[in-house]
Amino acid sequence: MTAHVRLRPITEADLDLIELLYEDPDEAGTYGFYGYQNPGALRRGFAEGGLISPRGGRLAVVAGDDGGLVGEVSWHQQQTGPDSVCWNIGIGLLVRARGRGYGTQAQRLLAGYLFAHTQLNRISAETEDGNLAEQRSLEKAGFTREGVLRGSCFRDGKWRDMVSYSMIRADLTPG
Repeated sequence: MTAHVRLRPITEADLDLIELLYEDPDEAGTYGFYGYQNPGALRRGFAEGGLISPRGGRLAVVAGDDGGLVGEVSWHQQQTGPDSVCWNIGIGLLVRARGRGYGTQAQRLLAGYLFAHTQLNRISAETEDGNLAEQRSLEKAGFTREGVLRGSCFRDGKWRDMVSYSMIRADLTPG
């Protein structure tokens, strides 16, 4: 049975662990490390007013009875047409938290949060075509596979295909 997962604002005490998701190749894992890009950016963003704005944000993913930090979810606006935007979401889980269903629960909760507190109609997510665990997680969370974006992600010296997923407001709240 999967432990209860919830989302909450990121606190200063969370920053060390969340930084590992992007700055430590072992913790980030095969599909999460894109090189050393902007050390300190997370802390600067936190110091400059937190990690939530009208254009995007980040929330901590916590699990279990003790509410221990297991990762984070994020979202940002993405252009979808001449005058339209959607949310694009991402997730990073600590190595010790992977494979337990936390990602599925967290992505479903984030979609519900975004639909409840914003007016945008679409949420998108992409993952590398080899990341089968994330593809299963998105599908279990209620996202629909839309197709493959050929050669759209540069990681580890190669251009890689991404699989595109989406959810629209009516998918989460039919009727």
